[in-house]
Amino acid sequence: MNFIETRGNDGERPLAVSFSTAILGPMASFGGIYVPESLPDLGQEFLKSHVDASYKTLARDVLAAFEIDIEQDVIEEALNLYDHFDDSTNPAPLIKVLDDLYVSELYHGPTRAFKDMALQPFGILLSSLAQKRNENYLILAATSGDTGPAALETFKNRKNVQVACLYPDGGTSDVQRLQMVTEDAPNLKVIGIHGDFDDAQNALKLLLSSDSFNAKLKEKHISLSAANSVNFGRIIFQLIYHIHSYLELVRQSAIELGEKIYLDVPSGNFGNALGGYYAMKMGLPVEKILIASNKNNVLTELINNGQYDLREASVVATTSPAMDILKSSNVERILYDLYGSDRTKVLMQQLDNEKYYQLTNKELAQLQATFSADYCEDNEGKSYIKQAFANGYLMDPHTATCFKAYDSCRSKPLKTVAYSTAEWTKF
Repeated sequence: MNFIETRGNDGERPLAVSFSTAILGPMASFGGIYVPESLPDLGQEFLKSHVDASYKTLARDVLAAFEIDIEQDVIEEALNLYDHFDDSTNPAPLIKVLDDLYVSELYHGPTRAFKDMALQPFGILLSSLAQKRNENYLILAATSGDTGPAALETFKNRKNVQVACLYPDGGTSDVQRLQMVTEDAPNLKVIGIHGDFDDAQNALKLLLSSDSFNAKLKEKHISLSAANSVNFGRIIFQLIYHIHSYLELVRQSAIELGEKIYLDVPSGNFGNALGGYYAMKMGLPVEKILIASNKNNVLTELINNGQYDLREASVVATTSPAMDILKSSNVERILYDLYGSDRTKVLMQQLDNEKYYQLTNKELAQLQATFSADYCEDNEGKSYIKQAFANGYLMDPHTATCFKAYDSCRSKPLKTVAYSTAEWTKF
């Protein structure tokens, strides 16, 4: 499968690249990112044949459907890392919390956050590619709290890679910060910045796109890549657990195969929601994707009003710090899929230059056909945590935002999967 560019081609880069090329160099023409040229159609038969499949078997077959140019033995080594999660047979358990609300717990890996689901296998893939090409890579990571620990964990002591991780000093939980600054592998560097996650991510994107920085690295025989979800190597592993959670509902006799459900996703940089969107386009029966935000509710404004407006916005510190983000990188991939590369280039450059764009009524209707959104204040989140705990379920503040979207965004009484992205102990 080939990958193409969200903002069109500049005439200097190839019109299409392989999966391995896209993950080694994730930034594309005009500051864009890579997307699949097409998506595989999994459909009902694929789902039916995987009802009794293990998570690794499902992941293996989804990757095979994408026809990625990675050797099978490397894929097997990468997927075997799921054996080290809490339950090797089910790394992402689905827990019933209310009659029609189930929580997919994505935090049972080594750093207790959902980023392990993608970054654990991704580290193997990227390091193996670097070794195969006899190249050395500097992996940049910007984190709002969870990407950093997961990236450092997966890349530590791996050959041919070094990692520089930027995080907002004071903008993560203490546990998240300590997970990063106590790593001592010689190929890791952790840097706390004065600023918020958007500042860290902007620095990452500027460095990835900087000709002078890349040239300086090449003098030292080092190439540049990224561990953030601008890298499709992250996204391809994230869409798998959405399919898994659907099949878990079938296995638990909560739904019949083919019955539609809601996906309820706490959203910061939008990679988790994008994985659900791609799974839906590949044939997963999804009624809508519910986008849950905190007080930093730019995604709610975009989906409800068609406006992405950062002109007067500043990041608000909340009890769900991993979602304290204003500029969500993976929205760009949604814009491309709905409106094409020309319109995406216009919208994203307007956002870069003017900190604002406005969708047309027609474009907004297209977006709302798939997404609904709401945001959750900190006090509301605490109330949801208290209610869930009274019913025997303990969750973190990010998961709590999903309960608000569950209450306010559904128009049909369908089963709903909310995604728990971090263990409560981290907050």
